[in-house]
Amino acid sequence: MVTLTQPFDIFVAGGGPAGLAAAIAARRRGFRVALADPGHPPIDKACGEGLLPDGVAALEELGVSLGPADAVPFNGIRFVESPLAAEARFPSRSAVGVRRTALHRVLVDAAERAGVHLQWGTPVTAIGPHVVMLGGGKAVRCRWIIGADGETSRVRSWAGIDSPTAPLRRFGFRRHYRIAPWTDFMELHWGDTFQIYVTPIAPGEICVAALSADPHFRLEDALSRMPDLAARLCRAEPVSTERGAVSATRRLAEVWRGHVALIGDASGSVDAITGLGLRLAFRQALALAAALEAGDLARYAAEHRRLSRRAELMASFLLLAGRRRAVRERAMRALAAHPQVFARLVAAHAGAASHADFAAAGMALGWRMLTA
Repeated sequence: MVTLTQPFDIFVAGGGPAGLAAAIAARRRGFRVALADPGHPPIDKACGEGLLPDGVAALEELGVSLGPADAVPFNGIRFVESPLAAEARFPSRSAVGVRRTALHRVLVDAAERAGVHLQWGTPVTAIGPHVVMLGGGKAVRCRWIIGADGETSRVRSWAGIDSPTAPLRRFGFRRHYRIAPWTDFMELHWGDTFQIYVTPIAPGEICVAALSADPHFRLEDALSRMPDLAARLCRAEPVSTERGAVSATRRLAEVWRGHVALIGDASGSVDAITGLGLRLAFRQALALAAALEAGDLARYAAEHRRLSRRAELMASFLLLAGRRRAVRERAMRALAAHPQVFARLVAAHAGAASHADFAAAGMALGWRMLTA
C-alpha cells in the first residue's frame, strides 16, 4: 500500500555533505525541503579530510561554520618526493583539517536548524514525475528532486542521465594517528604508483590517506615505500581502523533532466588527488539553489561546468605526474627552484585566483619544467 506524505518543493536523495549542503542552500531561499538517506549520522567516508580555503568560504556562505572544536587550520600545501620538497602558503585564509564525521555532524545540525525535514534510515526506492518512493511504501510529492546519492547514483540512472562511459577509478585508504602535526601544511608525498596525504585534523592527531590504481594496495604498502614518513609514524598510535573508498573521475554530458538535478559525486567527479571534492559540492549546492529559485536548471548546468573546469585540469596534471616519473621530477625541481610559481598555482587551486591566473601559472610551470 502506498501512503502519500505531505508535499515538498524539493526532495534530496542522499544525506552526505553534498545532499545536506543542497538542502541547507535551498532552505535558505525559502523552499520546503525533505531529505532521505538509508544511513544514520554521523556518516563516515574515507577521504583526506582537508577542506581548502574556498571550500571553507562556501561553507560559510551556507551559514555553516567550523569551530576550533571541530577543525584545525593548515596554511599551505607541501609536495614531497625525497630529497626534493616544494611548498607554498595560501594567500589569504587558512584551509582546515576536519574529521569527516565531525563535518557531517555540523552539517546535520545546520540542516535541522534550517528546518530541513530529515529522514534517516530511509532508502529512496524509485522516483517518478514529481514523486519520490521511499522504503515502507511511502510516496512523497515534490516539485524537484536532487540526486545526491554518490558516484553510483540510482537517481541518475532513474532519470536517464547516466554516463555512457566507464569512469576512471582509483582507490583510497585512510587511517588516523595520535601524533602532534609536525607542520602546518598539508603534505602530499609522491610515490611511483601512489600518493600519500598527511593532513593535520586536531592538535594531537593527523589523517594519513593513500591513493593508488591498485585495489589491493593498502596504506601499509604505501608507508613501507616511504621510509622517512614511516619513521615519523612508527611510534604513533593508530586511533582508527583503515577505511577504504573509491575515487572516480567521471564527467557527465548533463547534470539535470526535467525535474531532476544531480549534485556532488552523483553529478560527476574528479580524482581525490585534487582535494577539491567537498569544495565543488558546496559551490554546486549554492549554484543549484540559485538556479531553482530562478526556475532555470540550465543555469545550474553552466555553473557546474565552470566550477568543474579548473579541478579537471588540475587532476589531469597531477595524475600525469603520478604516472610518469620524469614529468614529476621535472615539476618538482621547477617548483622547488621557483617557489613563486608554486605559490601562484596554490592560490589558484585554493580559489583565490581567476581562471586566467591559473592558466598563466600553468604556463609558467610548463616553461620552468622545460628548462629544469
